Amino acid sequence: MLWPATLLGAAAGLALASIPGALLGCLLGQVLDRRLRLHGWANLRERLGWRPAPTDDDLLFLMLGRLAKSNGRVLQSHIQQARSEMQRLGLNVDAQRRAIDAFARGKTARDNLRVPLQRQRERAEALLRACWRMAWVDGRVAPDEHELILLWGKWLGWETAALERLNEEYAPKRSQQPAPSGGSYQQALQLLGVSESSEPEQIKRAYRRLLSRHHPDKLAGSGASAERIREATETTRQLHQAYALIRQRRGMR
Repeated sequence: MLWPATLLGAAAGLALASIPGALLGCLLGQVLDRRLRLHGWANLRERLGWRPAPTDDDLLFLMLGRLAKSNGRVLQSHIQQARSEMQRLGLNVDAQRRAIDAFARGKTARDNLRVPLQRQRERAEALLRACWRMAWVDGRVAPDEHELILLWGKWLGWETAALERLNEEYAPKRSQQPAPSGGSYQQALQLLGVSESSEPEQIKRAYRRLLSRHHPDKLAGSGASAERIREATETTRQLHQAYALIRQRRGMR
């Protein structure tokens, strides 16, 4: 086990006062290591506020967490959308755990994402699509969300016009009926094709089956029109909100 403060104290003491200084520095460093519970260099970096650069897998969920929190409050639909992205990527249990941690870390807005994003230009479209999906999941893109995505798009090398065209693919149609929200419990049940007597597992299976069938990602790479992608995005949003309402009413986890 490496004791960073002990090593640094010994090195500083040796430089300043030879062997006696090294011994004194080692002793003081050991006290500091124990008091701060520094068991290695990683612990010391954390104490100093240094954060490692996010991995490729973490970056997306850092961005999604930042977007979800940017308007002040993380909604259940934001959490469901993050879970949908995990399913879309086929993450295993360990990878999902890391993604959840990254999502929570992203909500703190402490990470500077400029350099990591500038290194991800090959993945730019996939990252930006996921961001627009998250931004639209509650039916509207707040100014802070819009500004963030435009900034990230700039760091990824995208022009504003191209970003807005991508945004339009996920914007819901204004003429469509709004998704069930505050009191439309029966509409939510009807949308998922379940009843009040359905078991929680039946409801979950119905939700996941419909989400898989209508997710816009299935259309994005198939040459589908922007109109069809918008319709699929709106349907996905409605499914998220319906499921969230049923879970809340039924006390489901």
